[in-house]
Amino acid sequence: MSAFTADWLALREPADAAARAARLVAPFAGRVRRVVDLGAGTGANIRYLTPRLGGAQDWLAVDRDPALLADLAARAPPEGARVRTLELDLATGLDTLPLEGVDLVAASALLDLVSAAWLERLAARCAEAGAGVLFALTYDGRVEWSPADPGDARMLELVNRHQRTDKGFGPALGPAAALEAAERFSRLGYAIEQARSDWLLGPDQSALQSALVDGWAAAALELAPGERARCEDWARRRRAHIAAGASRLRAGHADLAGRRG
Repeated sequence: MSAFTADWLALREPADAAARAARLVAPFAGRVRRVVDLGAGTGANIRYLTPRLGGAQDWLAVDRDPALLADLAARAPPEGARVRTLELDLATGLDTLPLEGVDLVAASALLDLVSAAWLERLAARCAEAGAGVLFALTYDGRVEWSPADPGDARMLELVNRHQRTDKGFGPALGPAAALEAAERFSRLGYAIEQARSDWLLGPDQSALQSALVDGWAAAALELAPGERARCEDWARRRRAHIAAGASRLRAGHADLAGRRG
């Protein structure tokens, strides 16, 4: 699964790596061999996890975008990993995903895009396979800009509403996804650990901040086309702070790890 470009994935990869809760990975270290990565994109999750999991690993990278999978396949795999790719639209093909014998199902920045029904089916499939789960960087709706702007609250309201629109899996869980995942996997006998994995972006991440401003303004306009002037003014002021090297951003995410009892 992916609706994202390789450029966007490359832009966010350093921020993702810095934000992730490494302590949730540690219990899996040395204990997993076969891993499935959902919505693998260009392989950032594989690059992050392979050295932290240790030992020889067999990865299956799953995505619907053949261009992203080709990018992944063209890269040398991390030391200790053998990586295969599978082109599959997870929105419609989840039941065909090969999970037999898999030790760990992983994903990054995926769960907030999916529906409650899809998440329930994923949890059931993971439980049937007896696989552990490790889901990183699920957006949870918290955003704090510095310096603050009078338009921040309205923009966040619109962005969080947009996060709940259909991203290809049905009505998305958006900011509720991390809590929903914890509850659904817990009901299936998983011991769940969670931790915050917030992006903390400063002046040295101006390109990522600018991309977020552009994306969020566009999302807000989709829901409130009558507020074009307000959205554009907000984006202009934000870009000015970024250009001046004065902008900082906390974007809330959550990581979740689960192991079968």
